[in-house]
Amino acid sequence: MSETKAAVSTVPKKKRTKIKRFIPVYIMALPGVLYLFINNYMPLPGLVLAFKNYSARKGIFGSDWAGLANFKYLFATDDAFIITRNTICYNVVFIVVNLVCAIAVAIILSELTSKWKKFYQSAILLPFLISYVIISYLVFAFLSTENGFINNTVLSAFGASSISWYNEKQYWPFILVLVNTWRGIGYNCIIYLSTILGFDRTFYEAAAIDGASKWQQITKITLPMLKPTAIMLTLMSVGRIFYSDFGLFYQVPKNSGALLSVTNTIDTYVYRGLLELGDISMSAAAGVYQSLVGFILVLGANLLVRKIDRESALF
Repeated sequence: MSETKAAVSTVPKKKRTKIKRFIPVYIMALPGVLYLFINNYMPLPGLVLAFKNYSARKGIFGSDWAGLANFKYLFATDDAFIITRNTICYNVVFIVVNLVCAIAVAIILSELTSKWKKFYQSAILLPFLISYVIISYLVFAFLSTENGFINNTVLSAFGASSISWYNEKQYWPFILVLVNTWRGIGYNCIIYLSTILGFDRTFYEAAAIDGASKWQQITKITLPMLKPTAIMLTLMSVGRIFYSDFGLFYQVPKNSGALLSVTNTIDTYVYRGLLELGDISMSAAAGVYQSLVGFILVLGANLLVRKIDRESALF
């Protein structure tokens, strides 16, 4: 009987010891948890704005009920198809291009033995840390009609006439993909690089002993072991397929009216509508619409992955 009581009394003591041991971890995680709560959970009651005619005098919960009227704004215009098409198609291309380029760069960096390896990693991450306002001016320095590097140096060297880049919409799908890849590849490849560096090197040593080339080691060892990470990041990207990088589509094209048909997305369209109409309820409705569609897409993509490879699914 006394042994049983002793065993029971040691359980809370073990729990207290375990909690004390992880107190530094909890303290380190506290700022992130607070940010997540303030940024992601505190605004949730504001979703009711999507179903109301917001009045600053009456407040969020005192404003008149509007039902689904605010959602009609996104579909009552001829631009609805264009902005939806641009948002989805650009994000699909971004997901594919960034996935391929990030994995390729991560593999290259993992194979480097030079003392400049850390420098290369830092240099490729630098664009991700630069504001899109600055990036827009860097792009303008290349594409300016009068003083741009491409017109004055590249095209003039081949005797070609200058191009008015900010009035020619056919070039911008490629420009936007290039800028997005250049900016995001450093951040994306770091995740894959950290995964690769955590692989057991004995697999590669055994493959080298068996005569496998570097390409065979990459295709038979690295890529299969990277698959769970790639699937997880792709699923997370699919969840935001109805969102667009506002700075990329608004700042970089300089809000040029001639480019709206290829640069206008749901986010920029709502922003312009908010500036012109001041309709906060419509903006909230767009946010709810994007979130719901993203949630459905994540569930659908995860279900598809579960059927193909159950172990690679998120849940």
